[in-house]
Amino acid sequence: MHPNAQRLTEFYQAFARRDAGPMRAAYAPGATFSDAAFVGLQGDEIGDMWTMLSQRAKDFRLEFRDVKADDTTGSAHWEAWYLFQGNRAVHNVIDAAFTFDAQGRITTHVDTFDFWRWSKQALGLPGTLLGWSSFLQRAVQKNARKGLDDYRAKKKA
Repeated sequence: MHPNAQRLTEFYQAFARRDAGPMRAAYAPGATFSDAAFVGLQGDEIGDMWTMLSQRAKDFRLEFRDVKADDTTGSAHWEAWYLFQGNRAVHNVIDAAFTFDAQGRITTHVDTFDFWRWSKQALGLPGTLLGWSSFLQRAVQKNARKGLDDYRAKKKA
């Protein structure tokens, strides 16, 4: 197994345990992360997001497969089951793409999933009716950013 594929395997094993420490350590300084909810995270914001999500996860389960990597790029498929905001069961299906630096640390990480499918599960009727719209996606992004900023502010206090 390529060392970068091993790094990704360990990353998802840590995620399944809700152990954000090894996840945080997998990223290079100045790394970037984006998905449909968290857009343009950089550096320590990424580790803080994983820590926040790991701490808040309810009834969380994660499975991953198809981990592939070479010296510069990698990918994986992962699925997460959890309760969103404590009461809505979500099964999210995600494809991840990565780039690595010369030391094998993640420099870019982009998770892609069907936002409408996710929003129908996580938000109920509003997600069903508006999940296809950029309006709802921007609202979710704004809320996710605020949640992360609030978490980071409390961490520093």
